Amino acid sequence: MDTEITAEVVQQKRKRGIFYGLIAVAIIIIIIVLIRTWLGSSVNASEINTAKVEIGNVENTLNATGEVLPEFEEVITSPINASIKNVVTDAGGKVKTGQSILTLDKSASENDYAKMKFQLETKKNEISKLKLDLEKSYYDIQSNNDIKQLRIGNLTDAVENAKRLFKAGGGTREDIEQAELNLKVAQLEKKQIENEIKSKQKTMQLEEKEAEIAAAIQQNDLNELQRKLNLANVVATRSGVVTYVNKNIGANIKEGETLARIADLSSFKVTGSLSDSYLDQLHNSMPVIVRFNDTQLRGSVSNINPSVQNGIITFDIQLEERNNKQLRPNMKVDVYLVTAVHNKVMRVANGPAFKGASPQEVFVLSNGKAEKRSVHTGLSNFDFVELKDGVKPGDAVITSDMTEFKNSKELTVKGN
Repeated sequence: MDTEITAEVVQQKRKRGIFYGLIAVAIIIIIIVLIRTWLGSSVNASEINTAKVEIGNVENTLNATGEVLPEFEEVITSPINASIKNVVTDAGGKVKTGQSILTLDKSASENDYAKMKFQLETKKNEISKLKLDLEKSYYDIQSNNDIKQLRIGNLTDAVENAKRLFKAGGGTREDIEQAELNLKVAQLEKKQIENEIKSKQKTMQLEEKEAEIAAAIQQNDLNELQRKLNLANVVATRSGVVTYVNKNIGANIKEGETLARIADLSSFKVTGSLSDSYLDQLHNSMPVIVRFNDTQLRGSVSNINPSVQNGIITFDIQLEERNNKQLRPNMKVDVYLVTAVHNKVMRVANGPAFKGASPQEVFVLSNGKAEKRSVHTGLSNFDFVELKDGVKPGDAVITSDMTEFKNSKELTVKGN
């Protein structure tokens, strides 16, 4: 009679089977690893990249981004509130000094100029009238003073006559005192007029000066508006290429708004951008390598913007070859800031094989075999890695990613 197998027994057998299966898989993996480790693996020569160890210089660099800009670019702004009437030269066109770029409708400013000119003429007439009034007033006071002087002379004679009459017995002492009093009053009145003359002179000078200053201010405003009207004829102040022009004909333009840009495309610079976390490593005159397409240019940091925006700091790069024919405005380039240089050291071309901290393990080719070696690395950049030991000049190092063979001590290179 068959005995029924319980669920617990079935489950135990199933667990035992899985356990033995996992052990078998682990043993197979270990055997494969040991075989590859001790018996060696192979790789096709076409699947790897190699580079020779050589003696040279290695520069340590910081990666940044950059944009090519004309070294000299003039921004032409509107000197007045106006509207665009006509565009003569479009963006991309070459211009010479004095050549028209666009024209503005400046009728409103011309009306303001005519109004200010009329106001200035009115002010000058007011000054002339003020001078005549002041001269007349001064003349009247001076004449009154002369009259007082004559009266004083007459009163002086009257005092003398009163004294003579008193001595002759024909007058009284009261007559003498009255004559002397009249003389003193006249003398005081004359001093009062003299003070009034001095005060009037100063007042005349101040009023004339104030009126002349007001007229001078109006004259300066008029000259400034005349200058702006002359600048409103938008022309190139230097030869170059128009990189931007406002083509919105009829649009109202405010004073100071950009109308056009003229650049000298025979000379360029680069504006770089870098994370502010590297600010302490950035300094003026720092060597720089600029790369675009297959071209590499050298330069140096010429100016560092003191402000930081969104964690990014910008700086200007002066190129050694500023007139390179491949440079174009607003071109994006790769920028590498050189922080250190080691001269006459062992170096090899950089590649995926070099990653992580020193020391690193690399494969060195020799007689169809690739032997794993441990090397200490130094400075590195986008081109080269400095090798301090473990190799010698002339050795061929595999620069491809060899993570797949990290457990192999030696490889057989097929098709070498």
